[in-house]
Amino acid sequence: MSQRTYNQLWADAQLELSRLLTEELPAEPRRPEKDRVVFFQRLAMLYVRYIQIFRQLEEVYDQVVHPQKRKVIRATLEGVIGRVLELKNEMVEKEFSEYHYMDDVLHDFKLTPADLEIPIPRYFKELQERKTMLTEILKMVEVTESPEPLTKDMSQEEAIKVIQVAERARQGRLRAKLNQESRNMNRMYSTKDPGAAAIELAAVCIQKVWRGYIQRKRVKIAREKEMIFLGMVMDPKYQVPCPAVITAQASEACTRIKREDRNADYQKSAVAVTNQLQDVEGLDMSKSMKDQIRQWFIECRDATGSFPDYPDDEDGGSALLFTEKTPMQLLEEIAAKKEEEASNKSKGQDKKKEKEKKEKGKKDKKKENEEEEEAGLKMLPSAFLSHLEVENKTFVDFWKTRNESRNFHQRHEVELIKEEKRKVIEAKIRVQVDEQMRQELAELKLAVDKDKGGKTKANAKKKKGSKSGKKKKKEKDLTADRTLESLCQELVEQGLLKLANNVRLQDYLGDYNYLGTTLRQNDIEPMPSLWDVRQVLTLYAILPLGSQPVHEKATLIKAILLAGPAGVGKKMLVHAICQETGANLFDLSPLNTAGKYPGKSGLAMMLHMVFKVARLLQPSVIWIGDAEKMFYKKVPKEVKELDPKRLKKDLPKSLKLIKGEDRVLIVGTTKDPLSADIKALCKMYSKILLIPRPAYGSRYILWKQLIRKQGGDVTSALDLSSLTKISDGYTPGHMVRVIRSIVTKRRILQQANRPLTAAEFIAPLAKIYPVFQTEEDALKNWYAKTPLGKKRTKAAAEKEEEQAPVKSKDAKKKAKK
Repeated sequence: MSQRTYNQLWADAQLELSRLLTEELPAEPRRPEKDRVVFFQRLAMLYVRYIQIFRQLEEVYDQVVHPQKRKVIRATLEGVIGRVLELKNEMVEKEFSEYHYMDDVLHDFKLTPADLEIPIPRYFKELQERKTMLTEILKMVEVTESPEPLTKDMSQEEAIKVIQVAERARQGRLRAKLNQESRNMNRMYSTKDPGAAAIELAAVCIQKVWRGYIQRKRVKIAREKEMIFLGMVMDPKYQVPCPAVITAQASEACTRIKREDRNADYQKSAVAVTNQLQDVEGLDMSKSMKDQIRQWFIECRDATGSFPDYPDDEDGGSALLFTEKTPMQLLEEIAAKKEEEASNKSKGQDKKKEKEKKEKGKKDKKKENEEEEEAGLKMLPSAFLSHLEVENKTFVDFWKTRNESRNFHQRHEVELIKEEKRKVIEAKIRVQVDEQMRQELAELKLAVDKDKGGKTKANAKKKKGSKSGKKKKKEKDLTADRTLESLCQELVEQGLLKLANNVRLQDYLGDYNYLGTTLRQNDIEPMPSLWDVRQVLTLYAILPLGSQPVHEKATLIKAILLAGPAGVGKKMLVHAICQETGANLFDLSPLNTAGKYPGKSGLAMMLHMVFKVARLLQPSVIWIGDAEKMFYKKVPKEVKELDPKRLKKDLPKSLKLIKGEDRVLIVGTTKDPLSADIKALCKMYSKILLIPRPAYGSRYILWKQLIRKQGGDVTSALDLSSLTKISDGYTPGHMVRVIRSIVTKRRILQQANRPLTAAEFIAPLAKIYPVFQTEEDALKNWYAKTPLGKKRTKAAAEKEEEQAPVKSKDAKKKAKK
């Protein structure tokens, strides 16, 4: 598509965004909604609409060439991502479930489940330098194993025995060949000459077989044509990408190359414009600032009779003077800030009173929340709506009506760069001007008010001293004298820092749960599909890790636990998160850390190094495999020597140090959460995702795609539907194992004459134990004991209590009749 088309797509997305903003930010606040179902319906509609805008803006950002437009689009895109995460968090709090089903909303908007798929922005994959550094370190650390010698030393007797075995085998093969030839010769001589009747019967038999074969082939072709005509089977010519699709993909790749060239030109122009503005306008800016500040000195002197105190850098310095305020208003603001500082100091002395106030405040908040719940449900405050409003206004005021008929090649505009860089240069010059004007103000005070000059200096010193005293103590850096490369090298040597496997989230196959809404309407909690797991993990892990602004403002998720039976793809999902976001993978699994960095000091050093490197090379994922071992109720005898609970106390402490600006995520995986202490596990992991065995739709897709990926052909001879029904209870890991054992290189070569059938997969499948229904029910019962599961069961019980009196009233009415 052309750049004009993408500009129009951007305008359409912004129009829809402005409509949503008017709905979410009305002139008068909405009344609380009493019906929980109606409130969730509103949330779901907003969620779906924001996802559609997200998909449009992501496509536009990938293909628009203009560098200055891309900056505006990216800011809006990150705001939309943040709002989607906020709505998801609100839906979780209102429905008490990590998984949501919105079939009715999709039907209203005439959308398909594919339109609800959350895309992963392509600009997340821009972190290649870090990977190259890690690969170089891994190559340095890898110990090259010496190849085994091709020849082995053996004695004369052993050599004679080997030769004898080979010679006897050769002679046996020759004897068998001669015997076969002699048998064939005997058959040829023993056969009699057939008569004319026998020859005619043989010809009829051959004709019968041939005509039957030809007719079956014609019927098969006619059936395939009929199925294609009815739309039941896809035409083979559409299974291969058509020339138009290939051309479109090639043009998109060319657009990305062009985009990089435009961006490089923009960066060069920005540097040149900055230097030019500093040389040409820098002196004039500093002079005008100094004149304005001197004028402010004189006005304050005339108004109050004394020179004012200069604003601190923390308050903005001289930037306060350039706002549209009088000197008196500025002085009042500065005095009010001083009073606040003094009151804060006095509050710091009375800690007990503060605690009492906090406790009272918490009680009051609880009462307020209860009153709000009684009154109705309200939307939570948003950190992204104001940002979206500003970005939307920027688009409407500047880019919407801008005439770009002369900018056919979509190059950057120098005037916009000048407007942007002037602000940056003004900020730099203001810092220098503030230092000079502070000295000038001090000299003026000394010259005019000699007695007050010493006091002001003393006060300034006291202020500095008080500020420095308020600073919090920094964490001890145990590796302050070491470089980042040396730390990375040591972690790689110890096996704690690893390269993630080359898997994508789209490789985690699964189908949409089409019965989710129906089951919930009948008060049955459905098991999530693999598609739902993929969606939730994109929202909780990939989107926050990939974008710094989103991670800082969105709800902070520090740790996620993936619980499910063996083979459902938990480890694959961890590696997919790293690949999609360019994150580094740290392995703190109990089995991997066993015997490394012994003692308390060694444990502290290991955690310090891992979290330090994770922060410096963010985004980072810290993987804890077999997470239940860290919180064992009773440690088994076989594992006692490994000390799996050594990280139980120190890891949660390190987790608390992760802040909003640190794109570090802990992901735990467990196949046996029942053996762990559930309270300790839930304290560690704020989000717990239950991954079930795949349902029928997911298994059908898995069999089809995995066989094709292995090199097999899925033909009509392979009854996928029957194979899917038979494989109920088996996980994707089981399927992969079976397919690899059947679809070998030799079997792939035989497919032309002997296509694959479902019966071939049954024998190896029967040798594997499936995930039984009892195991899945045990996982569901365990999940019901987690904080979110308890809220869900409580809400369901309250709903039943509400429905019970209504039913009893209806029964009484019927009895009276």
